Amino acid sequence: MKQGFLISQYTCAVLLIVSSIALVAYQVVVIDDVSNGLLVYVAQAFLLVGSIFGLDYYVKLITRRLKKESGQ
Repeated sequence: MKQGFLISQYTCAVLLIVSSIALVAYQVVVIDDVSNGLLVYVAQAFLLVGSIFGLDYYVKLITRRLKKESGQ
């Protein structure tokens, strides 16, 4: 169960990054500009991706520290 959740979480993060880059590249090629709405999308996507990876790391760090303290 946990493995499937991690795979879907990381897949979502990678797809958000790839879609942001693809949309920006498309707009630059087609209209030589990037619209404000797309910049908001990119910012939100990268914020979510950072939260996914950062929160996962933070939870693992806290869990390790709690296990270490309870073992002493």
